[in-house]
Parts: sequence; structure tokens; C-alpha cells
Amino acid sequence: MAEAHQAVAFSFAITHDGLEVDFDHEILVDIWHSGIRSWYKRAWATWHDMRAVIFPLKPYTLILYILGILLMRFLGWDASWGMIDTMEQHLPLEYLSPPTFVCFSCILYAVFAWVASVLFVRLSLRLLFKYHGWMYEAHRKVSLATRIWSAIVYVLKGKNPRLCSYQGSLPRLPVPKLRDTLTRFLRSVRPLTSDERWNKLRAHAAEFENGIGKKLQRYLWLKSWWASNYVSDWWEEFVYLRGRSPLMVNSNFYGLDCLFVHPTKIQAARAANHVHAMFRFRRSISQQQVQPTIVQNLVPLCSWQFERMFNTTRLPGLETDHLRHLRDSMHIAVYHKGRFFKLPCYKRNKLLSPVDLEALFTRIIEDKSEPMKGEEHLAALTAGERSVWARARQMYFYKGLNKASLDVIEKAAFFVALDDEEHDYDPADSTKLDAYALSMLAGDGYKRWFDKSFTYIVLKNGRVGLNIEHSWYTMFCRLLL
Repeated sequence: MAEAHQAVAFSFAITHDGLEVDFDHEILVDIWHSGIRSWYKRAWATWHDMRAVIFPLKPYTLILYILGILLMRFLGWDASWGMIDTMEQHLPLEYLSPPTFVCFSCILYAVFAWVASVLFVRLSLRLLFKYHGWMYEAHRKVSLATRIWSAIVYVLKGKNPRLCSYQGSLPRLPVPKLRDTLTRFLRSVRPLTSDERWNKLRAHAAEFENGIGKKLQRYLWLKSWWASNYVSDWWEEFVYLRGRSPLMVNSNFYGLDCLFVHPTKIQAARAANHVHAMFRFRRSISQQQVQPTIVQNLVPLCSWQFERMFNTTRLPGLETDHLRHLRDSMHIAVYHKGRFFKLPCYKRNKLLSPVDLEALFTRIIEDKSEPMKGEEHLAALTAGERSVWARARQMYFYKGLNKASLDVIEKAAFFVALDDEEHDYDPADSTKLDAYALSMLAGDGYKRWFDKSFTYIVLKNGRVGLNIEHSWYTMFCRLLL
């Protein structure tokens, strides 16, 4: 793997002339800007989370509540039904002047009324979203109950929601009755089993229902009250992360470029524009500027998985893998002709322009250096059996340069593969599209880092594609292509 120059911000030494201190001003400035960026992102994340929590109300509505309560109080109207007078009698603030005490009581009640309004709207939406009757009705034959329900939802759900605005309003996933679960199971396996096997399954189902099934059902019900979705963590672990088979064709999936649009055939230019757009999209996610997915413009879907789209890597384990998600990452890992590169995408906390990124990609493409020993096929470890990759990682990547190099890849925002081959769509030859798709899916088995949340692939003729690790998300190709 290509080595980077090592540098330290400062060093000191004791000599006969005294203490000598040597420092690198540019590195210290970069460290300062990195800290500022970290605190800036945390502050903005807190602000956006607060806006999502109070949605559909806006932050400025708190000021309107306070001004309205104060105005009605001074006009002699009691909008609190005696609560403000009760607070004035019981709050131990005798050292305040009477006008100040009245203002404080009104502000306290306004905050209470505002919080109560937020909770009421969110609870109302959660109850309304539990209604599923609209799913089973024809488009032009909507019942009166569904019309009334949709009108109330439309009024309460607000306008211009942010990405996580409805997360607190989504209902919990209901736990089906044990008998219903067993009935669905038997119904689903009936076409696949013989009569003899079917009778045995029915007997086992009856035994399970009258035995350990009742106890497990109670545990499941308890978890449903503790977690909003009692399935998601188990699904992620047992369906994906505990699988020991290779990710390359058994789990990961791919996405293709728009076949009828080809903006440029310059590989570096296409890579630079897409990488710049991806980082801007990541910023939109962190600032919750992306619109949530809303069915029929009424019912929102969960947006939690967007958080792990970037800065995420699947780490192999002997028995089960786990996902590592970082709060931030300012670089990408690039693979070209058997060599790995670390490409910083920010300078002084500012995202590099597409022109600057194109220049960096051009330098990588024009670099004539040879891969180091074992570097070219390193990514094949992520394409093989998970336990084999886990043992190799523990044995060869636990310290030194190997660990530092692996961290560069795993801590990158995402992985970019600059392929030295060309694929395209030809209506007269379907085999070309098959070869294009195969390249996105497998990449010769060693040109994709299959553990990253996604690998962005740029072919020599400017065509692009994606290889997506499946455990963290399912369908997001349309968001990036």
C-alpha cells in the first residue's frame, strides 16, 4: 500500500544551549481547523435534532407562545385557567419584583404549554399512523373513514419536513399473536412440503404454541415496548452480519449508470463531479435537509438507515461481523491499477471543488508507480469467507503499517475504484450490458472493497456504478446515481 509521509506537529529536544522546540505551523493550523469542524458539526447536529424533535412546530413558535401568554395576561385574560396564579403562589421567588415575577410565571407556563403542544401533535400522529385501512382500498374507491383520517393527518403532519422529523411519531412495530404467526408459517410452507412433512410441521407448531412459544412470545412483547422496532437489530445480525459466506455475490448488490446519458468520457472529471456531489449529499443528510420518504404524501417511512450511508464499514469477525460508523471522515480511499491511495477531500474545513478533485484524480491516474507486494489483490480478502478474512485481519493487520493502512480504508467516507477497463450499453449486443453489470458486482474479485458501505466505480470511459454492502441499507442507489 502506498505509504504517506509521516509528520508531527511539534517536537522538542534538550541540548547544551537549552530546550529547543520545533513545530510545524501548517500542521498545527490543520489540527485547529479539524477541532473547530468537529465542534461545529456537533453544534449543528444538536440544533437539527432539536428541530426534528419539535416538528411540525417551529422553534420560533416558542417565542410566539411566550408573547401571546404575556399579552393576554396584561390584557386581563387568563389563558392558563388559573395555573399562572397557582405558580405565583407556590414558586419560592419572593426576591423578585411583582412585575418580574408575573413575567417569569407567564414564560414558564408558555414553555409548558408549548412542550405539551409538541407532545400532543406527535402522539396524535403516532396514533393516526397506526391506521392501515388506506392500504387495502382501491385508488378511486376510498371510504369515508380513510378520507377523514387523511384530512386530519394532512393538517397535523406539517409542511417541509426534515429527514428525521417523523422519527418520534412513527408507531411501534406491533407484535402479532403467536397463533397468527404459526398460521402464516404453515400456510407459507404448505406448497413446498409433502403431506408427511406437513403433518410433522403441524404437530411441531402445536407443541411450540402450547410450550416454549408462550414464554418467547412474552419476551418478544417485552422487547417491543423497550424498542420501537423489535425486529431490526435481530434482522441485521442474524440475516446479514452472522452470515459466513462471501459478500461478493451472496449479499452485496450493484447499481448501474444511467444508460442513455453519458455526460463525459473523461474518467477523472466524472469521478470528481460525483465525489463532490456525494459529499454535498452527505452534508444534506447530516443537516437533515433530505426529504423523508412519504407514502401517498401522508405516511412517512423510517429514515434511520440514512445515517450509516457514509463513514461506515463492515468489520469481519470469527462468528459475527459488526458495523463501524464514524461521526465524520474527511477523506476517501481510491483504488487504481493495484494501488491504494488516501485522497483528502477537504482543505481548511472546506470541501474541495470539482476542479481540484479532478486534478487529484488525474494525478492518481497518471501515476506510474508499481503496486507494493501483496497490494494489488488485497481487497480479495473482503470477497472471501468472512471467518477467513477475520483470521487474516487478526493475524496480519493488528499493528504497524498494515493496521495504519487498513484504517485509512475503513475510516474513509467511502471507497472509489478507478477501473482501467471500459463497459457500455449497446442495444444490439446484450452481452455488453451483462459484462458491465458483472464488473459492478464482482470487479474481478479484488477491485472492490466489499466491506465498505458502498464502492463508487468509475470506468475508463467515464461510465459509473456502485457496489453496495447490504447489511446497513437496501435501496438507495437512486439517491446517488
